[in-house]
Amino acid sequence: MASRALAAPGARSRTLTPSAHPIPRSAPRSGDRPNHAAIRSGHGPVHSTLRPDHRLGVPVPRRVAVVRALPGLGDMLCLVPALRALRAALPEAYVTLVGLESGRLLLERFPEYLDDLLVLPGGLDEFASGRQDIPAFLAEAAERSFDLAVQLHGSSSISNGLTLLLGARMRAGTYPTGSFCPDPARFVPLAANLPETRRLLRVLDVLGIPAQGDDLEFPVTDEDRSALASIPAARPLQPGRYVVVHPGSSSPERRWSPHHFAIMVNLLGALRLPVVLTGTAGEAPIVREVAGGTRTETIDLAGQTAVGSLAALVEGARLVLCNDTGISHLAAALRVPSVVVFTGSEPERWAPPDDGLHRAVHPSPGLDGVEDVLSATLSLLAGERRAA
Repeated sequence: MASRALAAPGARSRTLTPSAHPIPRSAPRSGDRPNHAAIRSGHGPVHSTLRPDHRLGVPVPRRVAVVRALPGLGDMLCLVPALRALRAALPEAYVTLVGLESGRLLLERFPEYLDDLLVLPGGLDEFASGRQDIPAFLAEAAERSFDLAVQLHGSSSISNGLTLLLGARMRAGTYPTGSFCPDPARFVPLAANLPETRRLLRVLDVLGIPAQGDDLEFPVTDEDRSALASIPAARPLQPGRYVVVHPGSSSPERRWSPHHFAIMVNLLGALRLPVVLTGTAGEAPIVREVAGGTRTETIDLAGQTAVGSLAALVEGARLVLCNDTGISHLAAALRVPSVVVFTGSEPERWAPPDDGLHRAVHPSPGLDGVEDVLSATLSLLAGERRAA
């Protein structure tokens, strides 16, 4: 199974001895996963941010499962503020993400927040259909003896059913208003009018876990920058002197017209700003359509960047113009100005929260929509490259 065993031979693991709040600092054993709380605090006791009136019992949970089996980069990055809050409140907990294989990105990029990944075979739909390897998955979850399972996926009976079947002694999450509530003390009605990051933080707040900000994060490494520099077409780019345009999205209904993106590329070219077109390998036809519809010379990097090199590209951009898709959340995490075009999704849920640095645009039909997007773009280009 594509997951790391909790105590596999030679694996790094967090010491899981029970303790009260606050948690005393202990030295990690040889071969153990680093004690992140001790690293942060240096010497002396490790103090948790858990509120005195928390609903997690005594001793506090030491083995925590976080359920989020969503596939997109943005879906994963929106989880980071909740993971940050969870780590601050339970600094000695061993935290396992229960999700898809794509969740390994979080495990690798945020080792200070996550310790393990337990892969749900096939995702929630196949879990509901009862595929043959689900019993083995549930047996593996039971072996972990979770103290707490937090459902941060959605509010469906399937995601809540999965959370209950993990076998944790406590569960928390959301449920649809008027529907079955698994635990009135720790489940909250789904808040449809909140940004995604705050929806997730609201679940933790009910448990007595305070937020540590709702800003996104994404660490960009020297290896990421080297990977970008190894792409010949990207070598001439100068930080702060180019615009990234991402016309694709995993869902067709969330894609603004390639024709309208091409018009925007022409307008950006008139401002003498080099334009870099990005996308996955599967989005290369959309990128070619945009490039073919413009008179402006562009740099086509579709299919040439992994997540790390894409983040390095965004890090150096003057501005990102995109649909509501993962690169929007990368721009938010890296505090790079962005204009995000919303055509088939909910800006109140998915738009970057800092409207001083980012613009969420629901364009009017036809060329009037181009004017809407251009106005937002010029507004950001006229300002500072980064927020103070």
